[in-house]
Formats: sequence, structure tokens, C-alpha cells
Amino acid sequence: MKTLEVHQIVQNMKNSLFKRANSFSIGMLKSHFRGTGLKFKEHQVYVHGDDVRFIDWKMVAKTNTPYIKTFEEERNVEITILLDCSPGMVIGHNGKSKLAAAFEIISLLYLLSEKTHDYIETIICLNDRVVRVQKKRGEAGLVAFVDALRKSNVLNTVGEIDTEYLVSQKERNFEKFDAELVREFYKKREVVILSDFYEFLSPETLKRLTARKHVHAFRLLCPLDTSNEFRFSVIGRIAGKGSGKVDARLKGKVEPLDFGFRLKDINVGDRYLEDFVKEML
Repeated sequence: MKTLEVHQIVQNMKNSLFKRANSFSIGMLKSHFRGTGLKFKEHQVYVHGDDVRFIDWKMVAKTNTPYIKTFEEERNVEITILLDCSPGMVIGHNGKSKLAAAFEIISLLYLLSEKTHDYIETIICLNDRVVRVQKKRGEAGLVAFVDALRKSNVLNTVGEIDTEYLVSQKERNFEKFDAELVREFYKKREVVILSDFYEFLSPETLKRLTARKHVHAFRLLCPLDTSNEFRFSVIGRIAGKGSGKVDARLKGKVEPLDFGFRLKDINVGDRYLEDFVKEML
């Protein structure tokens, strides 16, 4: 894909973000993503009640006036995003798939990281391999992310999700996949998981890892995951008959998955960008 085409896709993603109400201006996600230390901000005159541990005695000696040092949090947070690209992620609601919603969430994080000076590494999890996007922030990171999606065949040349490629993937080898990704959870960085968790890591591994405070697991849902009975459409290729659209009625109750570990649900039928940010605040 040419660089110009990549930037056009990035611009389309950004335009989509700004159409969704307060999605870009809710906040800077300061509550969950913590920095690694403090850095000096300025001196202030000591007043009764200030912590005496922060008195700058050198300033006292020079000015004969007590001053204290004030500090601000030094963020420099590194965030690893695990993006599930299994076949189930192409399902969605009103033309918005779970995977497309995940793309917008990741785009939002990249754009916010420019303001918070954080770095983001995205790991694209296909069924047969993982693709690592180099650690970046801001629009440069978003461009690298889109380019990696294109080279992995997740996106086609015009920036649309290649559904046919994704649904034709082989079944995931969970043992191999666990070994590839588990070490990411033990690094000193925040981990964000975007998946529907039907075909991701093994349940035993997920239950152990999501108990860690720095792991934020978001389960992307659509009406098919939660509704009792509704009409739905399937667009695909019928053997021997070319492509077509099939309407069907799903009867009976679809039981939502209960993994027994901490998950935060994001429904692509709702205002999912706002829901994501509220969960992170």
C-alpha cells in the first residue's frame, strides 16, 4: 500500500472518531494508566501543614525563607494493546463489526497518547501468527498500525476489513498462542485486551492473567451475543450460487459467556467509545 493511501485510511478513522459525540474530549485516561515516578515542578513558600519532608534546605539557606519542592507525576507509560482478529470479531451491529469498533478504540488511544506522551505497542493476534506494531504514539503510531493491518491482510487496499480472509483462518492453536503472548503480561506496562473472548487465550490462562491490576480486558459484544430472539442477516458466499444475503431467525436464548474472571463489556450497538473511556477513568 502506498503511503498516501495509508494516510487516507488514517484520516477516515479520525473523521469517524470525531463524529461520535464526545469521544475525543472525554479525558486523558489518567486514572488507570500510571507513570513510573515523579519529577520536580516548582518551589512554593512553605505554609503550615505542608509536608516538611519536601522542604528545600538549600533554598532556606540562600533566602532565609522556607520553600518546599512540588512534584508532578512523570507518566511515560507504555501500553500494550492485544487486538483479537479471530473470525468472530467480524460480527457486529448496524454495519459496525466488533473489529471495526476495536480499530476506533485503538485509534483513540493513539491520538490521546500524543497528548499524554505515552507510547503504544499494538499486537495484532491472527489465528496463525501475531504481528507486532513498533512502539509509537500519535498519528505516527496510527499510520504504523494501519500499515501493519494492511500487510497482514486484515484490511484491503481501500481500508475495509477483509472479512473473507479473516473467516477463512485456521483454528487457533491455543497452546502455541498462550506461549507467544503470556510474557506480555509480565512486563512493566499496561495491557489492554480487545476481544470477544470466544477464541483468544485459553480460559485458564486468562483467568490467571486478568487478575493482575495492570491488565484491562474489554469484551466486545453485539446483539448476537446477548439477545434471546431477533432477526439477523448473513452476507456471504453460498457454495455453487455465488454471493448473496440470507435472512434468518435465531430462536432460543444465546447465553453470554461467563469466564469467571474480570471483564469489562463494551457493546458495539451502544456508544462504545464513551463506554471505553468511562471504564478507564
